Amino acid sequence: MNAKADMSTDTRGGDLISAVSGQEVLLCRDGTLYSPALHLLVVSDLHLEKGTAGARQRRFLPPYDTRQTLMRLAGAISRFEPRMVICLGDSFHDGKGSGRLDETDRLHLVSLMAGRDWIWISGNHDPDAPGSLPGSTVHEISVGSLTFRHEPVIGTSPGEIAGHLHPGARIVRRGRSVRRPCFATDGERLIMPAFGAYTGSLNVLDSAFRGIFGGEGLVACMLGQDRVYVIPRTSLVSG
Repeated sequence: MNAKADMSTDTRGGDLISAVSGQEVLLCRDGTLYSPALHLLVVSDLHLEKGTAGARQRRFLPPYDTRQTLMRLAGAISRFEPRMVICLGDSFHDGKGSGRLDETDRLHLVSLMAGRDWIWISGNHDPDAPGSLPGSTVHEISVGSLTFRHEPVIGTSPGEIAGHLHPGARIVRRGRSVRRPCFATDGERLIMPAFGAYTGSLNVLDSAFRGIFGGEGLVACMLGQDRVYVIPRTSLVSG
């Protein structure tokens, strides 16, 4: 499948209409993915409570990442009103993160979960179910023709939507370098950008992505302020 040919900009909001193994999805400029046919919202690598985790190790960060991340998530949920939300792992920065939630943040999160199916995918940072929170915790789940897991598998995996690697893309235009988080896809499978306020990104040309996307089929769907930009493999720069 030629992933680039199967993408078009949705002029209603700058999001990108794409397909993963034939299933139409919307790649949103906030870093979420929405499937209209499945009424499904997907978000990856929230890393909630990363600020408090750092403080416990004497790495002091402003403790507002959870609130900021939840506010952004609330915006996506309000926009789409999904029947199901899938969090693709590393939703909390460590296994005890849910227990450190401020009560206001906990109640906000619970309110976002109310009335919809909420799936926590186990991540390497949070392999167990988050305590005191509703929802179902699974290692992976298939919905329609799509399979959702935290870490992408090596080799072919049609329909896979994964997280973990925090993909980012770098381009150089007129001597100016731009690097932004991105969706990484070849049309058959897709890796989500990290959604958390304190998360970084890893260049999609890094060796960690080797063996996931075939040949020159990789396309980076870069998150811009106003829209998602389709960047072919030949325009990507390492570093």
